[in-house]
Amino acid sequence: MSSIVTVQDAVTAFADFMEPTAAELDAIEQEMPVILADVDLLDAQIITLDRTPTELDIRRVRRARRRALAARVALLNRAAGASLPGGAA
Repeated sequence: MSSIVTVQDAVTAFADFMEPTAAELDAIEQEMPVILADVDLLDAQIITLDRTPTELDIRRVRRARRRALAARVALLNRAAGASLPGGAA
């Protein structure tokens, strides 16, 4: 007789009570500009994988990298400003 424990674990891993909390959803929402900027960077890099990058491709990757970095800096500044006492940044 075979055991169904592994199947049960796989089924209960996605149970309704395992949904993200409101705090986790808020954290994802705060990080969404960074996520989208990273997706744009990956898109720009993927375009250059199967061919020799043109000057336009190089500029596109450079711009996407700067946007990703700017989004990360903005997220860090927002997090640092929120954690300072009195709201002073």
